[in-house]
Amino acid sequence: PASWRRSKITDTKEKAIADLEELIAILKDSEDDPKELRATFEELAKTESDCTSAKRGGDLGFFGKRKMQKPFEDASFALGIGELSGVVETSSGVHVILRIG
Repeated sequence: PASWRRSKITDTKEKAIADLEELIAILKDSEDDPKELRATFEELAKTESDCTSAKRGGDLGFFGKRKMQKPFEDASFALGIGELSGVVETSSGVHVILRIG
């Protein structure tokens, strides 16, 4: 696989999950302050995410059902607004989701 940051992603799934769990721990430190959580999420997305949404602070915009891979969709719609997911695995990688709307 490739991304906007790297022409070839060589991390193992296990390393990607471990890295993401470290980022989730940082995000959890801000969970009590929604504005701080969102700002921290956006900042980390811009520097750490391999998704093209990184340029928008990880914002995928609004999406309906059947628009994302099933595990990602299920996790997204299970979250309350302002809630942070744990590690979400899909065929395109591992993700953390902050539901903002």
